[in-house]
Amino acid sequence: MSIYINKDTRVITQGITGKTGQFHTEKCQEYANGKACFVAGVNPKKAGEKIFDIPIFASVKDAKKETGATVSVIYVPPAGAADAIWEAAEADLDLVICITEGIPVKDMLVVRNRMKEKEAKGGKKTLLLGPNCPGLITPDEIKIGIMPGHIHKKGRVGVVSRSGTLTYEAVAQLTELGIGQSSAVGIGGDPINGLKHIDVMRAFNDDPDTDAVIMIGEIGGPDEADAARWCKDHMKKPIVGFIAGVTAPAGKRMGHAGALISGGADTAEAKLAVMEACGFKVTRNPSEMGKLLKALL
Repeated sequence: MSIYINKDTRVITQGITGKTGQFHTEKCQEYANGKACFVAGVNPKKAGEKIFDIPIFASVKDAKKETGATVSVIYVPPAGAADAIWEAAEADLDLVICITEGIPVKDMLVVRNRMKEKEAKGGKKTLLLGPNCPGLITPDEIKIGIMPGHIHKKGRVGVVSRSGTLTYEAVAQLTELGIGQSSAVGIGGDPINGLKHIDVMRAFNDDPDTDAVIMIGEIGGPDEADAARWCKDHMKKPIVGFIAGVTAPAGKRMGHAGALISGGADTAEAKLAVMEACGFKVTRNPSEMGKLLKALL
């Protein structure tokens, strides 16, 4: 079992003919069941052609109709990426994973509102992961995104993180200790994004094949504290928590667009305090995540 994706998932790559889309689609094809999972690409100008033996379609709707795909991954440049998200939502896909970084906040506001409106009218809810995220992986089954496949190992620990590199860090530590992962999910660092920590923690809590979770957050925004409070009341599994940005000065924008401390409750220390109060085993040292998790099992 896994959350969101598994070896039977069928994937469309939006932006498959661009340099980034080509590179990562090929790498995803090479990983585990990737050859069978990646079934379509989208580029209106190259419909009817093939790349890596994957047929290219004019639209997401066409690709879904011909291949039965339910998930798409987006490598479209920032200016067109929000439109690409909406195209996937309009085609009623289950999940859209947007890797693109640098999408204008206004574009994301528009597409988020359109998705909410569609749902409010009784339309299908399409889950969005990202933007500005590394994607997700179910080890030894499928990876969708840009994470290095070789550091992952199949197992029973979930990882969710706002930071791409810290996702890899946690996974590598677990694998080195002989602990495998059920799924690893990078939710991305933009201020307006899809799935939040709370959504992924809910999925891990419901997954019978996940025994424990590492949850990694960053400064800025209320998401980690919201998730921690939810976990206190509902989560049945042990959690290790880490927040990046302990040394970040208040009011300074850090790397990720969402990582801006507005003051008080969204500093690293404040978030760590909430997590601790909610029963997480927290660490201020990212190199300890794997060891702490091992001690909880």
